[in-house]
Amino acid sequence: MLSFDNTANAFSGKGDGDLRRSYWLFKMVSNPGLVNFGKSFTDLAINLHLPITGIIKATIFKQFCGGEDIHECLKTIESLGKYNIGSILDYSVEGMVTENDFDKTAEEIIRTLELAGKNPHIPFGVFKPTGVGRMDVMEKVSSGATLNADEQQAWDNLKRRVDSICQAAAENNVRVLVDAEETWIQVAVDALVRDMMEKYNKQKAIVYNTAQMYRRDRLTYLENLLKDARDKNYFVGMKIVRGAYMEKERARAIKMGYTSPINDTKADTDKEYNTALEFCIKHIGKIAICAGTHNEDSAMLLVKLMQQNNIAPDNTHVWFSQLLGMSDHISYNIAKEGYYVAKYVPYGPVKNVLPYLIRRAQENTSVKGQTGRELSLIIKEKQRRASQG
Repeated sequence: MLSFDNTANAFSGKGDGDLRRSYWLFKMVSNPGLVNFGKSFTDLAINLHLPITGIIKATIFKQFCGGEDIHECLKTIESLGKYNIGSILDYSVEGMVTENDFDKTAEEIIRTLELAGKNPHIPFGVFKPTGVGRMDVMEKVSSGATLNADEQQAWDNLKRRVDSICQAAAENNVRVLVDAEETWIQVAVDALVRDMMEKYNKQKAIVYNTAQMYRRDRLTYLENLLKDARDKNYFVGMKIVRGAYMEKERARAIKMGYTSPINDTKADTDKEYNTALEFCIKHIGKIAICAGTHNEDSAMLLVKLMQQNNIAPDNTHVWFSQLLGMSDHISYNIAKEGYYVAKYVPYGPVKNVLPYLIRRAQENTSVKGQTGRELSLIIKEKQRRASQG
């Protein structure tokens, strides 16, 4: 019987030291003031070249990241694999702006796909479009504006990189997730990823787009994409998430005077997310999904939808996914029941991954109940272990 309260399963991959580290980290991020202070202090320390990298690596980096390079991630991959949990290597370096930087990032992503092709514990690759191309160019393409010669070259370079990544995924028989971006550049991303699906998803879903269900238009987008896939004979690959840019989206809408594309309430988003799961399960023969969620209700709903529709736990069209270091009570308990689960495993040099780590801390602070739930389960497991001597 699946239960997210089973802490013995949830923390079976953590030793007592790991559990203590998790306890103190979640205790800290439950305090917004402390998180904000930590961000300011970290920025200052790095600017002053203070030796804090080792402290970061031994604490928050170790909780949420697999390592500084692919080789360092192998231990995490092997550890998760023992519990039938896959790893999604996510090169989380941010702030790259030159064409040379974009080329290097694309090459690194291809290396993760080549490793995945040889390692059964790495079922997906992943990349972020703004990691391999210029955001300003994607914005112009999304708006339908005419590109100048320099912008056209940048756009062609982006398309070349994306195609090379998707080709590498196909050649290595590994699925690749394309992360979502802000609404004002997502039009270009959607069109580009759709082309990649048509090219590489003829036999099965290799290329996956991402639908952020806090957007009002994503159910319609899913319906239209499925129709196109049927018309042109390809499979839809889709990662379903709630969304990552809510504050930024709403602030921009107010500033520029247009209706916010984001749902008014979290309840609306929850409803859209669950409806998307129902839609995809209804059409599971043509749609393969990766349900990225830290929401217990949605994870349990997907399990029940599979059971109600006689979809076996090991159906390769359905994956559950959570971030490394978070929601182990979902990941490990679902994997224990035989469902496919994969953890996002971010990696990269500590200094370059800091923006990602700070966002993780801030998101844990802002998501109502998330940190409290993590803490309560950690405390429960510590007490369980103590009672067993």
